[in-house]
This record gives sequence, C-alpha cells and structure tokens, in this order.
Amino acid sequence: MTEEAHLPVTQWKLKDSGNKNIEESLAREFGIPRIISQLILNRHVDSLEEAQQYLHPSLNDLHSPFLMQDMKKGVARLISAIYAGEEIVIYGDYDADGITSVVILYKFIKELTSHVSYYIPDRVLEGYGLKIPVINQFKSKNVKLIITVDCGVSDLEQIAYAKSIGIDTIVLDHHEISDQLPVAVACINPNRSDCSFPFKHLAGVGIAFYFLIALRGTLRKEGFWKDGKYPNLKEYLDVVALGTIGDIAPLARENRIFAKIGLELVTEGKRPGIKALKEVSGIDGQIIDSFKASFCLIPRINAAGRIASPLDAVELLLAENMAEARPLAEKLDLHNRRRQAMEKDILKDILGQLGTNPDLENMNALVFSSEKWHPGVVGIVASRLVDLFSRPTFVISIKNGVGKGSGRSVSDFNIHKGLQQCAPLLLSFGGHYRAAGISIKEDDIDEFACMLDEIIRNSVRSSDMVSQTYIDAECDLRDINIDLIHQISKLAPFGCENPEPILCSRNIKALSPVIAGNSHLKMRLTSGGASLNAIWFGMGKHLSAINGANLDVVFSPQINYWNGSSDIQLKIKDAAILS
Repeated sequence: MTEEAHLPVTQWKLKDSGNKNIEESLAREFGIPRIISQLILNRHVDSLEEAQQYLHPSLNDLHSPFLMQDMKKGVARLISAIYAGEEIVIYGDYDADGITSVVILYKFIKELTSHVSYYIPDRVLEGYGLKIPVINQFKSKNVKLIITVDCGVSDLEQIAYAKSIGIDTIVLDHHEISDQLPVAVACINPNRSDCSFPFKHLAGVGIAFYFLIALRGTLRKEGFWKDGKYPNLKEYLDVVALGTIGDIAPLARENRIFAKIGLELVTEGKRPGIKALKEVSGIDGQIIDSFKASFCLIPRINAAGRIASPLDAVELLLAENMAEARPLAEKLDLHNRRRQAMEKDILKDILGQLGTNPDLENMNALVFSSEKWHPGVVGIVASRLVDLFSRPTFVISIKNGVGKGSGRSVSDFNIHKGLQQCAPLLLSFGGHYRAAGISIKEDDIDEFACMLDEIIRNSVRSSDMVSQTYIDAECDLRDINIDLIHQISKLAPFGCENPEPILCSRNIKALSPVIAGNSHLKMRLTSGGASLNAIWFGMGKHLSAINGANLDVVFSPQINYWNGSSDIQLKIKDAAILS
C-alpha cells in the first residue's frame, strides 16, 4: 500500500460557528479579527457577555458557592468541629485532582485548628474510596468528622457505618451519582439533580476551592479573624489549576478562571514545591501553559499515587522551603521515570497482542487484562490506546482472581453510563463521562468485553469511531502572522473543551521536507507568495509522499523559540495530498 493511501490520517470536520451576525459583533466589540471571533464562537461562547468573561477571566465572575446544595450545612458542621476542637480528617483520592484537593483543604483548615490531618489510601493495597477498616482507625483516634474530596459520593455503606459509630462525613465530590446519596451531613456535588449551581463540570479540587470560599466568607462574617487579616484564597489557585487540568476537566467558565489565573501563579513559582517540580522537569524560568503543566508537572504528581505513595506529592506541595521541596521533587521525578518504563512495557505487550490478532482492532471496545501489569499505570495505557484506535478502552490489572481496571472513552460515548448497563458483571465501578474505574472477577472479563462491545455497537455509529480532526476555520497562509498568533494566545489556556485552535489552508506546496529528531517531519509550506516553516511530529514515514506535493494542510500556528531567536511555525495536525 502506498503512503498516499494513508493520508489524511484522520477524518476532517469543519466547525460552523453558526451565527455570522454575532461573529461580526464580537469582532467589532473587542477589536479582533473575524477569524478570532469565529474561534471564540466555536467554543460555545455565544454572547458578548460570555465573550467578555472568556477573554478576560476574573475571580469576580465566580458564582456563589452557596448555590451548591448542602454547602451551608457542610460549612456549618466544619465550623462547629473547629470551635469544639474535634479531630478532623481530610480523605482524598490518589490522583492529581485528589492530591491537590487534600493540599488546599489541609493547608487552609490547618490555619484554623491544629486538630486536622489527612489520609489518602494506597492505590494497590486499599483502592479507591473510603474503607471500613480505615474508618475504624479514625474511630480509635477519636475522629469526629471526615471530609471526603474527589471521592465519597458512591461510598454509601462506608459513610453509613461511620455515622453508626459517631463519625460525621462531609462529601465534596464531582463524580456521577447513582441511585441514592450517602447519609452524609452534607453531600456537595454539582451533579446532584437538586443542585442549582449552574456549572456542572468542576473537578474535585474546584469543589474544594468553592468550599473554602464559603468557609472563609462565613468565618469572616462571624468575626473569626480579630485582626481583620484573613487568608488570600487566590494564592491557592496554582494548586487548583494543576488539579483541574490534571483531571482533564473542561476548561470553560469556572475552570477557565482557575486555570488561567493559576497557571500565572505556577509560572511565578512562589510555592516551593511547584518551583522544585519545575526545576526537575527542566522548565523553571519558562512560561507555564496548560501543555507544560500537563506533560511536565502533573505526570510527576500523578506518578506518586500511581506506583508509590501519594503522600510524597502532598508533602511536596505543602513544603515551606526549597531545602524541603527539592528532595521530594527528585523523588517524584524518579517515580515518574519508573512509571514511564512500566507504561511502555504494557503498551508494547498490548500492541503485540493486536499484531497477532488483528481482529481485535475491529471491536467496538478494546479490553485487555494481565496479571503482569501494575494497576497504577493501566489508566495511562488506556488513554494511549484510545488515541491510537479511537474507541473506548479498558486495561485491567489482575491479582488473586480480581481485576482492577481503568477505562477511557471517545467523545461520543459516556463510559460511566455504559458501565451502568454492565453492572451485573462488576464488583464495583465509578467515574464520569470520559474516564472510569472498575473492579471485576477475572472469570467475568471476557463476558464484560463482549457486553461492552455490544452496548457501544448499539449506541455509537461506526463512522464516529474514527479519529477526527475538528477544524475551526479555513484561511490563507498569508493570514498567518505574529499578530494573529498573539490574538490566538488570548484564548489560552487550552485543554478539554477549549482546544488549541486548528486552522486549514488549501492547495499548499510542500518544499524541502526533511526528517528531524525522533521521526518528525520538517518542511517549508508556500502559497500565494507566503512561505512558512512547518513541523509534523512523529510523521517522518510520510516524507516521500509529501515531497513536492500539493496539499490541504490542517495545523495550529505557533511561535517557535530556538537559540535566542523566534519565528512562526505551523504545527501540522494532518495533511491531504491533492490529486
């Protein structure tokens, strides 16, 4: 088969902003090019007021935390515990969202009472969520209040048990809710059907931050801080941003505010733990955007919870000086290197299975399991397989006849709802639209794979199970200049539901393509008198097909900084050869 047959790599879909009148109004009102107003509308911003908030994220635009059901109850119970000197435990999850949630809650509450501690379960030995043996440990230490964060909403039995032995629970969670709520003093989750909070897609750390806003506001009214000096919650947003981006939460509305302001604080680097993390990542002194956070900082935070102890990451983010922070950052860096090696081995194993049984690629769902795989990295491998094969995927680690697995999904399939239909085969499950975790008997894995495949076949069109590239707008190469790229940068931070803008130019000539680095394809693109450098990462195999060809090209424009100089570079997403 020729290389030309493999291009384009993905299925192209051109977005339609849908309203040219608003597009023109945005361009006039904000003095921006039409192409930028089109990009804004493509991100579901469809009024001048929303555009103002989108372009200029501000803490003043946050909604009242008391719009969340049970917020007042939860704050009142915690304040009661503080005044009574009760023992309080913050109980979180072991991923970046849970770790950052524990950090901000503990740091804030520790300034209010010395009777507070935190607990994050071991991923392998204990698993996700509250556990009754741990609750018994809390009881022996006279704990009176548990605050769960990024977990708890599905722990009905455990929270009922805690209540029966005299321990109250406040649940701060963002995961999907099943049939009933736990018997907690407060269950704060925007996904509750009776919750009037308008934004439903906060990460766990976002809910924790809102809880602190409500707590601080209530204590201020009560005159808790006699000198009038109270904690500045804005200083917590560097940690909130890392948790939000780490959870792949949609970077819209509240989350956009958290990420925008928080990344500025990450760049500033006042928090010793984050500065140390930037040092070991080799990005200290650089502007930290969502991509550097996602690929350099957050994996190291996550690695602690995946293959070692999440407490290493908590201690790093709580560190008060660089002498304390640097050894912890180095420890996380080592964890991350081990995690990368494990992930590589598992992916190689699975790709080998696909190579010997190509029929697996025709399945609507990919399900793989093994006793050799570490449960802490199976979720990352599932994400890689979704990227490669564009279908929902579960990777399961088996121990003593029981599998613990992580699943990731494509945009058109709600993986949590799919698991609800598979519930009779599962020991437990939880998660949300794009990601989920399961526990399953080893003997039931094959039947689970078949059932999930059938569910997806009946709910998602096969044409949607193809890797797709969504194009924001078409333009000429001569439209790409420094000013346009500067305007595009105002749409950052980019991430889930606020993707880096993708443009398309037609009938482009590719000149002097060469392979650079690790099979990257570099070339010069020319059209209509304009000529720009371009790079296509990992696509060196298309060198002969591209050379001298006329192309339609899909790309994101960027400024490439190298050896003290800079120029415009097009980051190619896909290309189609014109006949």
